[in-house]
Amino acid sequence: MKKIEAIIRKSKYSAVKEALHAVGVNFFSYWDVTGLGNEKTGHVYRGVSYSTSDIQRRYLSIVVNDDFEEVTIKAILDSAATGEVGDGKIFVSDVSEVYRIRTGEKGGDTLK
Repeated sequence: MKKIEAIIRKSKYSAVKEALHAVGVNFFSYWDVTGLGNEKTGHVYRGVSYSTSDIQRRYLSIVVNDDFEEVTIKAILDSAATGEVGDGKIFVSDVSEVYRIRTGEKGGDTLK
């Protein structure tokens, strides 16, 4: 099993959610987060300059069976990309075990 963590633009969340549902990933957790990025210039909106040193993003945490890893990553990459600096990052790590609290069962079937 794999844990896929993605930091994406808030404006792309709906598109990413729809793309994940389309490939069969129906459960994940998300948080609104603030981070620091590589973008060094500020933005000007209606004549007022705003700092971009603190960047508002959405953090997704998804655990999938190994056979869903590539389709999940592709869904995020295709739906979250704008081609601009600040599109985000994806991190993948191994998950050794999963338990369903309600029944006590364990293993990859608990993700279905």
